[in-house]
Amino acid sequence: MVNFVLVAGARLGAWAWDEVVPYLRAAGHGVYPLTLSGLADKRGVLAGQQTHVQDIVAEVERQGLCDVVLVGHSYSGIPVGQAAERIGDRLARVVFVDSSVPTDGESFASVWPDGGAGVKASIAENGGFWPLVPASHYDGEGLTDEQIARLLHGSTPHPGATLTEPALLAGLLGDLPATYIQCLLAGAELDDDVAELLNSEYWQLVKMDTGHWPMFSQPRELAQILLDAAGE
Repeated sequence: MVNFVLVAGARLGAWAWDEVVPYLRAAGHGVYPLTLSGLADKRGVLAGQQTHVQDIVAEVERQGLCDVVLVGHSYSGIPVGQAAERIGDRLARVVFVDSSVPTDGESFASVWPDGGAGVKASIAENGGFWPLVPASHYDGEGLTDEQIARLLHGSTPHPGATLTEPALLAGLLGDLPATYIQCLLAGAELDDDVAELLNSEYWQLVKMDTGHWPMFSQPRELAQILLDAAGE
C-alpha cells in the first residue's frame, strides 16, 4: 500500500481528481486529493509559491503518511517537486503529470518564452490573480463538452504570486525517483528541462495519447499509470 497525494494544476482543486480517486482506492491505496491555498474551497487565502509547497508537506505530516507518491499536474509540478525533497524518506515516488518542473531560482512564469511578461501583465490586470480561461482554451485536448463544462464551472482564479516567485531546491531533482507523464495532444516535444531530467537513471517517461487534463479525459488510464508507477 502507498499513499497518493494528488495536486491538480493552476485554477483547479481537489475536485479535479474525482474520477481518478475511486480507481486508486479500489486498489487498496490511501488517496489524498489536495486543494492548494487560494483555490477552490480555499479561495481568498493569500498564497505564494512556498505556501503551496508547505500545503503539500503539511498534508503529508498531518496525515502521518509514509510511502508517499506525490502527484503534480501542470503548474503544481513546481510545488510538488520541491515538497518531494522536503518530505525525505516518506517519499516513494513523485509523478509529474504533463507538468512544469521546478528549477532552483526560477519561477513558473520565468521559463516562458517571453520571460513571463505576459503572465505577470495578466496577473497585474486582474488584482493579483491569473484569470480564468475561456472554453476555447480546452480545444483539441481530447475533452468532451461535458468535461470542458466541468472544468469551467469548477475553476477559480489562481493566486499570482505562486507563479512569479522562484522555486527553492536544496538538491538535484534528477536524484528523486520520478515518473513523467507526457500528454501527446498537448505537444509532441518535451521541454528542455524535462528532457534533461529524463536522462537520470531514476526517472521514467510514460506517454498518454490525450490532452493536458487526463484526469478528465482518461481518468482510468491515468489511474493505471499511477498504480504502475507506485509498484516500481
